[in-house]
Amino acid sequence: MKTRSRAFAAGAVALAAATAAVVWWLGPLQGPPGAGDSFFSPRAGSLQGAGAGPQPAAQALESSFFAARRASDAQHSADPLLVHGLRDTIEALLMEAGAEDAADPAALKQRLAALVGKHFPAALVTRALALAERYVDYRVALGQLRTPKDPTDPAALRNALEARHKVRQQFFDSAEHDALFAREADLDRYTLARLEIARNTQLTAEQRAQALRDAENELPEARRAERAAASEHVNAAAQTAAFNAQNTDERTRHAARSAQYGETAAHAMAQLDREEQNWQQRLDQYSQARAQQNDAAALQQLRQQLFSAEEQQRIDAALALRAAQPPARGS
Repeated sequence: MKTRSRAFAAGAVALAAATAAVVWWLGPLQGPPGAGDSFFSPRAGSLQGAGAGPQPAAQALESSFFAARRASDAQHSADPLLVHGLRDTIEALLMEAGAEDAADPAALKQRLAALVGKHFPAALVTRALALAERYVDYRVALGQLRTPKDPTDPAALRNALEARHKVRQQFFDSAEHDALFAREADLDRYTLARLEIARNTQLTAEQRAQALRDAENELPEARRAERAAASEHVNAAAQTAAFNAQNTDERTRHAARSAQYGETAAHAMAQLDREEQNWQQRLDQYSQARAQQNDAAALQQLRQQLFSAEEQQRIDAALALRAAQPPARGS
């Protein structure tokens, strides 16, 4: 139980760092950024212990994380295994196998062999299992890296990214790396560039603005489009939060949203409002019942009545988030 608690605590700290990185990715040049979704994510070292040695790579990666980026994209890969979303699939496989609590990589690999067919088609199972086993070894090795004391120090972050890249070189060839990490690596390089620009006190305001534009132009076109779309989502979320704080009525919300995002988007956002309101009401009902009674069986029954199986995985985190938020004014 203590091991699991430590894992959850580490995951919470990592999530905070990852969230800061997303803000840095999307937001204005202000405040301390995080260090990137990759190096400080919960994926970055939840396994401990020694792993098996790496398998030889078919095609070597560039020697440096900051070498000129190849113009490849896993989304358009001819290899049915090395496609966009591969890392998420492997992470889902590891989660089902109990990777968060695994102290024995060899035992974890045995469990992966029994589960891999649920996550990959039969024709890819053998290759997928081999890749997943190397991914386990990669995570073990990654867990041995030292986290920078100050993740907002550009030099420390640069060194950390290089160190992580060297670990990846040990376990994956270039095509595998692109499928697993290319999008994340683009974000990391851009995050570091913005951090270095922010810390450069010799730049004038005009030079800093131009340097930021140049850094964004270094992103692949697909990443720039993703950043623009994500920025819109962040803006829309901020607008919704403001509406909620002011108890803005549906008609006013719809008028503002349709003018800014279009009629179709306004209707979709209104539906999200209704779903969120319903979710919060059910959380209220469950939270009140939990505070009033100690009957675990009755609470479990209510939990199943109020929430779907997928929603039940979010309940405790949602209630913890509520508890961590400051009380509203006047309450």
